[in-house]
Amino acid sequence: MATSSSPLAALHSSSFASSTPSLPCKLAAPPRRRRPYTRIRAIDLDQNTIVAISVGVVSIAVGIGVPVFYETQIDNASKRENTQPCFPCSGSGAQVCRFCAGKGIVTVVLGAGETEESKCVNCDGIGSLTCTTCQGSGIQPRYLDRREFKDDD
Repeated sequence: MATSSSPLAALHSSSFASSTPSLPCKLAAPPRRRRPYTRIRAIDLDQNTIVAISVGVVSIAVGIGVPVFYETQIDNASKRENTQPCFPCSGSGAQVCRFCAGKGIVTVVLGAGETEESKCVNCDGIGSLTCTTCQGSGIQPRYLDRREFKDDD
């Protein structure tokens, strides 16, 4: 090997300088250095904790979903026309009084064949009452429209 004055010549190895071709050999890759990453470790949860978390998430979803569902149904129902006749009063808006059977007079048998007739106290002698389902309109209210909101404050 010739000597030269360059600094690279001093680092030159004689084992790689052979003129005969060598067989390709695989060199082992140097081991990778592990970087100090912050690791996210799986939390060790028991079955009761998982159930409790699941119930909490479902409860929140139901608590938000049900009122939203009802509000959208009310909005959609108000957009549609309601022409269905009331079922209890058959669309008349009045129901026959149950006490006097629509006569307006109540007959009471006292005894010994005596009877007494008096004005019906339930319907005031009219024989009919305003339908409690449709409030006298004759149109069947929708399910969500039947709710009564009472302010008890």
